Amino acid sequence: MEEEFSMPAKPKPQRDPLLELVSLQKASGCWELEPELAKTLSQTSQDLQDKRPSMANKEVWATIVALVWLHGLKADAKDEWELLVMKAATWLRSQNAAGLSECVEAANALLGCSVQKDALGL
Repeated sequence: MEEEFSMPAKPKPQRDPLLELVSLQKASGCWELEPELAKTLSQTSQDLQDKRPSMANKEVWATIVALVWLHGLKADAKDEWELLVMKAATWLRSQNAAGLSECVEAANALLGCSVQKDALGL
């Protein structure tokens, strides 16, 4: 009588959140408010939506959250994301969006960071 042995399922390899975030940036320099972004930032989609200041459009909010996350939680890898951040900051400035300071404050509160708006190049 042969015994059947089931192979344990291979766990999915953990992807580096920094690499995930890099892959989610759009060619324009922004990020979109999508479930993958929330997951990468260890947030729920609902929290990311709920904390968005009312005057901020979704792309501006998502981009600021991504920048605060990089500056606040991945500062040790700055040489890996510095150009990415410059592109995002250029995109944000081109949007002439109102309420950037409020977005930075809300992103800091969401992520538990204390990044200043000036540090983001805005």
